[in-house]
Amino acid sequence: MVESAPVLAAGSAGTVETQYLDLPAPVPLDCGSALYPVRVAYETYGELSPARDNVILVCHALSGDAHAAGTSKAPTDSARDGFGAADRDGTADQGLGWWDGMIGPGKAFDTDRFFVVSTNLLGGCRGTTGPSSIDPATGAPYGPDFPVVTVADMVRTERAFLDALGIERLAAVAGGSLGGMQALEWAVRYPDQVDAVIAIASTHALHPQGLAWNAIAREAIRRDPAWQSGRYYGTSHGPDAGLGIARMVGHITYLSAPALDQKFARRLQYADDIRYTIDEPEFEVENYLRHQANSFVKRFDANTYLYTSRALTYFDLARGHGSLERALAGVAARTLLIAFSSDWLYPPQASRELAQALRSLGKEVELEVIDAPYGHDCFLLEEVRQTPIIRRFLADERTP
Repeated sequence: MVESAPVLAAGSAGTVETQYLDLPAPVPLDCGSALYPVRVAYETYGELSPARDNVILVCHALSGDAHAAGTSKAPTDSARDGFGAADRDGTADQGLGWWDGMIGPGKAFDTDRFFVVSTNLLGGCRGTTGPSSIDPATGAPYGPDFPVVTVADMVRTERAFLDALGIERLAAVAGGSLGGMQALEWAVRYPDQVDAVIAIASTHALHPQGLAWNAIAREAIRRDPAWQSGRYYGTSHGPDAGLGIARMVGHITYLSAPALDQKFARRLQYADDIRYTIDEPEFEVENYLRHQANSFVKRFDANTYLYTSRALTYFDLARGHGSLERALAGVAARTLLIAFSSDWLYPPQASRELAQALRSLGKEVELEVIDAPYGHDCFLLEEVRQTPIIRRFLADERTP
C-alpha cells in the first residue's frame, strides 16, 4: 500500500476554459452506424504526470456538461443548479462547475495529485457532437437524423478522446447517475485500462419505475407541437414547454418526499391565502418547479434530452452477457459504490446487487450507503460526506 497523500486545505480548481478536440476517426455505434466527424468538449484540472498515470476521468449525468469544476472563463449558464443550489452556493459565482465541491486541491478528486478530465458526453449540447450539431451531409443540424446512441457509445467516444490525448490508462473513472453508468461500462469494456471505478447513485440497469418516469419526460417533449418532429432548429419556436415539463418531471424524481416537505411544506408563494387561480403557482413548490423549467430550457437542447434519456434507459450491463455476474467477470478495477438511503430512482438495492455480484466473483469492491434525505440529488449535494470516502479509496493503490 502506498502512503496516502497528506490532507491539504481544500481549494478551487481556479479559472478554467472549455477546450475542444476533433476525433481523427469515426466512432462506431451500437446501432450499426458510425459517426464522423465527432467533436468533444472537455476541461482538465491539475497536472498530468510525466508517466501519464494519474488521470481520473469524471463522467457527468443527464443534464451536466464538461464544466465540472472551477469558475468558467467565459460567461455560461452553469449546470450547478437544482435543489439546494442557492442554499449551498449562496452568492457564489454561477460559473462554478457542477461538481466544484468534489474537484480541486484537497478535495475528493485532489488536483494536487490527480489530473482530472471531464468531457461532455456524445449526443450532448454543450460542445460535444449531438443532435444540435451540423450534419456535414446536409449542412443543417442533425435533429432527428442523429443516430441513437448508448452508454457504450459514450464510453467508446471517451476512449477515442483519451487516445487522441495520448492517455492509455486511467487511475480512476468516476461519476454519478448516468455518469456512474459510464464508469461501470468502462470497467466492463476496457478492464485492462482502468485501475479504479467510483460509481455514485448509479445502477447496472434502471428499474421499471425509472424507465416509466423517463418515458413521461420524453413524451412531454415529443407532444409539444413546437418540437416539430425534432426539426425546430432555425425556427422561431422550439419545444420549450415540453422540455420544461420534462425537467419538472425529472427533477421531482431526483428528490425525496421528506426533502420537499422540509424545504417547501405547503407554504403559499405569493399570498396569505389561496387565490383561486389555475394559471399561476399557488405554492412555493410549484413556483420552484417553474423556475427550474425556465432555467433549464435556456441552457439545454430538447433533442439532447431525448437521446440522453433513451441512452440511460437502454443501459443494462447484463444484456448481451446472460447475467450480471458474467458481465462483470472480466472487471479488474477496484470498485467503490456509493448510494444514498433516500434515493428511490437509483435505490441502494441496485448498488447492493452490484456489490454482491462483484464479491461473488472475488472482485475488490466497497459499498457505502450514506443516510441522507435529499434523494438522488445527494450525489451533488452531499459532497462533504462523500469526500473522505473517496479520498481514502483513492489513497489505497493496491493492484487488484
